[in-house]
Amino acid sequence: MSKWPSSKAHRVFKAILRTGWSPKSSKGSSHISLQKLGLPDFTWAFHDNVEIGPKMLSRIAKHTGLKPSDL
Repeated sequence: MSKWPSSKAHRVFKAILRTGWSPKSSKGSSHISLQKLGLPDFTWAFHDNVEIGPKMLSRIAKHTGLKPSDL
């Protein structure tokens, strides 16, 4: 069993922001570029009510440093 629970995208996005990521300015795009000092930019492309599964959460964590306890 995965250590990542399925979660709604808006909950994951808020958790990423709490870990120090901040959105870059964007001009009408459906994708949001997030930045954090010392790490490459991360592109967020999920609608708020989408359920993100354990496999995708682990991929997001690999790029952002997110932990299950952050959710």
